[in-house]
Amino acid sequence: MSSLFTSTHEDMRRGIRKFVDQELNPHADKWEAAGAAPLPAIFARAGELGLLGINKPAEFGGLGLDFSYVMVAAEELGHAHSPSIPFAIGAHLSAIPALTAHGNDALRNEFLVPAISGEAVASIGVSESGAGSDVSAIKTTARKDGGDYVINGAKMWITNSTHARWISLLVNTSEEGGPYRNKSLILVPMDTRGVSVGKPLHKLGMQCSDTAPVFFDEVRVPQRHLIGEEGKGFIYQMEQFQHERLWACLRSISALDDAIALTVDYTRERRTFGKPLIENQALYHRLADYLSQIEAARSMAYRAGEALVSDLDVTRLVSMAKYLVGKLALEVPSTCAQYFGGQGYMWENRITRMLRDLRIVAVGGGANEIMLDVIAKEMGWIGKRSPQRGNK
Repeated sequence: MSSLFTSTHEDMRRGIRKFVDQELNPHADKWEAAGAAPLPAIFARAGELGLLGINKPAEFGGLGLDFSYVMVAAEELGHAHSPSIPFAIGAHLSAIPALTAHGNDALRNEFLVPAISGEAVASIGVSESGAGSDVSAIKTTARKDGGDYVINGAKMWITNSTHARWISLLVNTSEEGGPYRNKSLILVPMDTRGVSVGKPLHKLGMQCSDTAPVFFDEVRVPQRHLIGEEGKGFIYQMEQFQHERLWACLRSISALDDAIALTVDYTRERRTFGKPLIENQALYHRLADYLSQIEAARSMAYRAGEALVSDLDVTRLVSMAKYLVGKLALEVPSTCAQYFGGQGYMWENRITRMLRDLRIVAVGGGANEIMLDVIAKEMGWIGKRSPQRGNK
């Protein structure tokens, strides 16, 4: 356990575990079969429990705690039998750090307060069909007209978009300054005229989490909806990515722990050639190897979390942790499903669900290969570092 965690953290852990065990997991198979979960009701309940504002200011409805408590929430929600739920909650939480850190009080009262309470679901609008991990390549624009911004463009793969009340939208607000200094973050209510949400996308996994394209056609929002300063949207978004990636790491590590435990239980019971399957050395060596790598990833994520709590630049550490967890998310469920034999090919098997759902960790929030690029840039091996918040 990290030295960050105290008895207060463990009290929170027990409460979240109770929520997962009693209010989420009993319904997981039903939601998965239907390909949908009652996300607004789940968000409302999460808000009631304080899970959506753990490290947000008390004056806006948050608990006023530090990010180490968010880490506990990510770990415990990662044990949900439907990984779509912590995935959707993580997307919501990834939309509000910039608003919290850089938005003015009027914006935070209007948008942050209902997001923390769970009354409003939030989305984060960055990716486009031609700009996924390469955030600098986005094409969506916002031009000034009177007291408004007028937005045109489209975003792709937007989680929570069919339920969202508002979206934190990264747009180009200038043709000058280069791709890292011409972007801004603007809050756009989803019911604004000109905003339209496409059909939900048919994904390989995370089927209970809605994902869809969002289109913007001459969308007018007041310039007061700008988060922080114009031209600093790229930097703000990079800060938000560190929260998103660390959440993804910790929830996925818990799921990988579960994958190993499920496989051990199954292979102890499954007998082949007169002995339990787990007594095959190749099998238990592989599981022990994976368990060691998972533990290493957990330690790295904890170290990154400690740095984040200390308000340090965590780009390199989080990228390393995200890469390692993404790599394990591709390998561990696949190997575990193989050890389940024919049962591992059944759609409703939880290990098969993990095989589908955890694959997104290697893509979402920055693909594995992009994480390696970031690490190399942070080390000064190639190119130049993108603008980031410096160490303090």
